[in-house]
Amino acid sequence: MQRSMLKSKIHRATVTQSLVDYEGSIEIDQGLLDAADIVHYEEVQVWDVTNGNRFATYAIPAPKASGRICVNGAAARLVSPGDLIIIASFVMLGEQEVAKHEPKLVFVDGQNRIKSIGGKKARLSSVS
Repeated sequence: MQRSMLKSKIHRATVTQSLVDYEGSIEIDQGLLDAADIVHYEEVQVWDVTNGNRFATYAIPAPKASGRICVNGAAARLVSPGDLIIIASFVMLGEQEVAKHEPKLVFVDGQNRIKSIGGKKARLSSVS
């Protein structure tokens, strides 16, 4: 059996721009992509905390340290600059891999700078 598991997420990023007249995708600061282990053209889920919209697209890199989070194409109609979003990627794992799996959780500030990076173990230990 295979399970679809959270591989990584960028939590509460701020949308900096949205461009309808583009072929589609979400442009993400390369530093955030690296921290979250998301690669160019990888599928991501985007959940808008501000308005509740959800959609899937693919990631493309923006310049490192730019803070840029730009939603392009039709999905640009689902977000507005200033919206808070969660960007998530998933991986298929076999049963034996699931117990050892630890997603990368990237937490950012209002300018999309990394505040902290955590994983399953870090989160579980802080919940008590």
